[in-house]
Amino acid sequence: MERDYDKEINALKEQMQNLQNRVSSQLDELRTVITKENYHEASSKKLERVHVMQEMHPDKRLSEQMKELCCETEERGVSGLVTYLGVYTSGGRQSNWIRNAVSVDDLLSLIDEGVAGKVLACVGNESRLTILLEILRGPKTVAELVEKCHFGSTGQVYHHMKPLLAADIIVEDKQQKGLYIVQPHRVQGIVMLLAGISDMVDETYTQGIWKTDEVSER
Repeated sequence: MERDYDKEINALKEQMQNLQNRVSSQLDELRTVITKENYHEASSKKLERVHVMQEMHPDKRLSEQMKELCCETEERGVSGLVTYLGVYTSGGRQSNWIRNAVSVDDLLSLIDEGVAGKVLACVGNESRLTILLEILRGPKTVAELVEKCHFGSTGQVYHHMKPLLAADIIVEDKQQKGLYIVQPHRVQGIVMLLAGISDMVDETYTQGIWKTDEVSER
């Protein structure tokens, strides 16, 4: 009886794949255990620079994540860390994003480098923001923007769209000529910028400690 080498090889490949999957799963579980142990070890120590805020949010998972960020901020020696995620869907389009433990020092450097000022100057105009809002809600033609945003002419719309186009925040849809959309990879930034503005006017989920001696030295 002749041996079916192809069948044997395929069976061996399947066994190797199953073994690899089991090992990968076990490694993932081990990483999770190690991460939790490191976190509990760090959280049990008294932090020198960072004060851990307790029960900041009614969702215990978020409160625990805040504690982890505090511990990691201490360990990495940075001024702070930010974690955020979100989803936005409108006009038949969707954008999702997740970023974890982003260094606040890196974010603050955007001011020193002049990037923050340029971006805010680009969108920081009521007419541009109105246009951006309408396009976020769904793709629009220039004629539709004239009507929705109450502009006097298409020329006015083009004038205010120019900086948004130059910054690659909005683009003409490749599938439909004359229709403008927000770049998918820019949606996150726009929504998070608005989230930051919201935090400035509503401090519900914000806590802070400013030491008197540090304030007096300024």
